[in-house]
Amino acid sequence: MSVTPAPSGGFTAQARAAAAAYAEAARELGLAPDSAIFRRIFLKGPAARLKALGAVPFSLGPGEGPVALSVVRQPPLPGGELTLLAYHAQGPRPLRKRRLAPGHLSVSAGGLRQVWSAGLNGRPGLTAAEQTKEIFSDLAGALRRAGGTLAGGCVRTWLFMGDIASAYPGMVAARSEFFKRHGLTRATHFISSTGIEGATGGAGCQVGLDAYSVPGLRPGQVSYLNDFSRLCRAADYDVTFERGTRVRYADRSHYFISGTASIDKAGGILYPGDALRQLKRTMGNIGALLRSGGAGPRDLMYLVVYLRNPSDHRRVAAYLEDNFGGLPLAVVRGAVCRPGWLVEVEGVAAAPGKTAGLPRF
Repeated sequence: MSVTPAPSGGFTAQARAAAAAYAEAARELGLAPDSAIFRRIFLKGPAARLKALGAVPFSLGPGEGPVALSVVRQPPLPGGELTLLAYHAQGPRPLRKRRLAPGHLSVSAGGLRQVWSAGLNGRPGLTAAEQTKEIFSDLAGALRRAGGTLAGGCVRTWLFMGDIASAYPGMVAARSEFFKRHGLTRATHFISSTGIEGATGGAGCQVGLDAYSVPGLRPGQVSYLNDFSRLCRAADYDVTFERGTRVRYADRSHYFISGTASIDKAGGILYPGDALRQLKRTMGNIGALLRSGGAGPRDLMYLVVYLRNPSDHRRVAAYLEDNFGGLPLAVVRGAVCRPGWLVEVEGVAAAPGKTAGLPRF
């Protein structure tokens, strides 16, 4: 679910309003406190806001247990202090949640284990490349402790950079090198991802990482989404991520769409200078990726929309309301890796389907 409070009052008032609206939505949906797994807060303002945020009761109360928390300084649009995106899971099998290590949450139900990693921030004093190597080493170590590997279990990553223009080249080079050492190559596969401007941590943190992993995925349970009539592989221009990932279960499939922009099949930018046309092309690309895996836009569970220029929000918001009204949405300010891209969109979809021999979700 997503919660964006009315942009009135100061930071504390809006944060408390968001927490109250979140709690009310959870009650209306019949979600028990311990169903909370992951929360990301998109935040306006300086790093000092992180301390003030800690005083706001986003917890759903006793019995909630540990929750993975990601805080990214990406101002909500068109205004306001924060937006909340929350993920819950609830079913007949009880959830068992425990901390694997700082920043890593293990969630188990039946025979399925997930690892949610959030707030892995680069240490001050290191270059962007060094920070990237360190935070991916942290992730790989947590997955080893959970009985998995980076190549075999990590499904989705998010990389946030306070200054994307300066940090992105070092991040890309270090990630590629790290992946190669862990068996992630063009001949095998990469990991679906978003790389976007957004500050995490305190001063000196150039790169932050969140990740979602499922240790113990079986061969054939994972496939990668492509439509080469519309998009080339990101590896064609030396960036090591997949366009999207499908994970099959006995009763459904989950689809993880990477940060997607207005790109053509040769890797070029379409519709320079026009955010609305770029958004329409982007959503067409996302629809094509979903259809390549047997799903479609109707199966989307939420979207996050990153805009380079806040002045584009009005037209973009009207399009989203007309075409995706009712879908949980977060629209925030975040510069994309290439200056010519004015908008980037990511999302998750789920579609029913029976596949014999696979575990239930």
